[in-house]
Amino acid sequence: MAKPKRSRGRPFVEEITESQRRTLRAIQDFIAHRKYPPSMQELADAMGMKPASAHGLVNQLERKGYVRREPKKARSLAVIRQPEELTNELVPVPLVGNVAAGPLMLAEENILGEVLVDSNLARRGRCFALKVAGESMKGAGLRNGYLVIVRQQPVAENGDIVVALVAGEATVKRLYIRGDQIELRPENPRYRPIVIDAESEMSIVGKVVGVSRSTGV
Repeated sequence: MAKPKRSRGRPFVEEITESQRRTLRAIQDFIAHRKYPPSMQELADAMGMKPASAHGLVNQLERKGYVRREPKKARSLAVIRQPEELTNELVPVPLVGNVAAGPLMLAEENILGEVLVDSNLARRGRCFALKVAGESMKGAGLRNGYLVIVRQQPVAENGDIVVALVAGEATVKRLYIRGDQIELRPENPRYRPIVIDAESEMSIVGKVVGVSRSTGV
């Protein structure tokens, strides 16, 4: 058997988009000049956008660990990490196939090769990489052809993006749990949530902990 190739793509980290970078810079500039953090309205004004758009970008930065906020406080934004601080030692993880971010498709379990990921991601458990197929998660930054790094785990929390098996087929979606209600939700209004009921065959394969635009091997 031929030795699998390693991807020469960028390390798997929670990548920051250009709009998120601009938001981070705007927060830093505001704090540098005013000596206190901006409100959502002030941040929106500084960036020339609506407050709802600014709020969405801040939510993304908070989820990716770049900023922190205190609940119910209007001026609690704090920058806690810079993009340049993300790159560390790289370690290989297996690339095992495709996962759907649209219509359900089987995640092929044959190892296609290896990709290099940030050791901070891989050291927290057994990880593997999958290539996204489809556009149902584009609102979360997971586009067709991107690679996701997945930490294997059988459980996840409300709001986590997970790789799940539904009736034997794999998909990547955001997990929604409220009481007895469980859904696998897309981040694209063109797609409908997958409702999990008592008769559904669903299991969680792992949690998505990183994404890269690299196409891998």
